Amino acid sequence: MNGWLGLSRHWQPMLEAMDPERFECAVFEYRGYGSRRSEAGLFQFEEAASDVLALADGLGWSRFSIVGHSMGGMAMQRVALRAPDRVERLLGIAPVSAAGSGMDAARRAFFESAVDDVAVRQQIFHMSTGQRLTAAWCRNMAADSTENSPAAMRAYLDGWAGQGFADQVAGLDVPVKVLVGEFDPGISFERARDAWLLHHPHAEIEMVPQTGHYPMQELPAFVAARAGAWLW
Repeated sequence: MNGWLGLSRHWQPMLEAMDPERFECAVFEYRGYGSRRSEAGLFQFEEAASDVLALADGLGWSRFSIVGHSMGGMAMQRVALRAPDRVERLLGIAPVSAAGSGMDAARRAFFESAVDDVAVRQQIFHMSTGQRLTAAWCRNMAADSTENSPAAMRAYLDGWAGQGFADQVAGLDVPVKVLVGEFDPGISFERARDAWLLHHPHAEIEMVPQTGHYPMQELPAFVAARAGAWLW
């Protein structure tokens, strides 16, 4: 499950480093995003959870694990709440917890401005990767994000930047692992540890070296190895 500015194809570098003989994988696209840009919806995580379960049903999966990046970390917990008997494990990559991002008003306004301004999105990619990657990479990622509809982006932002649903996941009994980038300024190791262990006390928190907010693209083979070790 992607992050706020992500697309399903952004998982491809990581997937190419994983063994298809060991697992079957489906890459989810939110309503209003990418190939589903024109699909109507409420653009809420509860709706995304229903769509994930419908996708699993269509694939004949009675049980499965979920990988969620950034806001996908919040979204994957909605799936687990809807069907705790079907979700085996959760893997968050730079994930927002069920408590939401907790951003202040100024930062929230900055992200809201990104909905209609691709240049602001490029700034977000630059800052969230520790200002370490090329301008071309940030520019290309920002250009990709224009495939997502503004209406969907605005609604999903309300979901992950809001107050969240942390009280509901406190009793959720599913194994959780969290990977965070060494140079991610927004979701640091310490912040992720404090947020996730509060409601998932047995979660494993691991730092991915030399990466920012997009470890699965910045260091795909390494993240694939860590994901494989946890999920399979």
